[in-house]
Amino acid sequence: MEEMNLRNYAYLGDAVWELHIRKKTVHLTNNAKKLHGLTTAKVKGSFQAQLLNTLEEILTDDEKEIARRGRNLPIPVGRRSNQSEYRQATAFETLIGWWYLNDIERYSFIINIIDNIKSE
Repeated sequence: MEEMNLRNYAYLGDAVWELHIRKKTVHLTNNAKKLHGLTTAKVKGSFQAQLLNTLEEILTDDEKEIARRGRNLPIPVGRRSNQSEYRQATAFETLIGWWYLNDIERYSFIINIIDNIKSE
């Protein structure tokens, strides 16, 4: 299940998720400030935590275990951050990174679900 450190999956997942959001928003406006606002709204921890909660029922047992372990990583939480949301967001990023490297079809399936949820 784990070919590299879970922290590295979270690191990669953070970048993959932000790139996905940027690809979706880049055509919406030519205003850099608006683009930044559109992007940050979807890459912030509270949004990622909501997404993980929404996806929970379709995760496999292995994916739930990856998320649990990602959530429990010893990562410092900023003073202004909600610790529970931050941990959920880290779990989400861990899964995104894991899917991206180990199961690109599942990654694409999950991204499609997320895109359809948020476009309704």
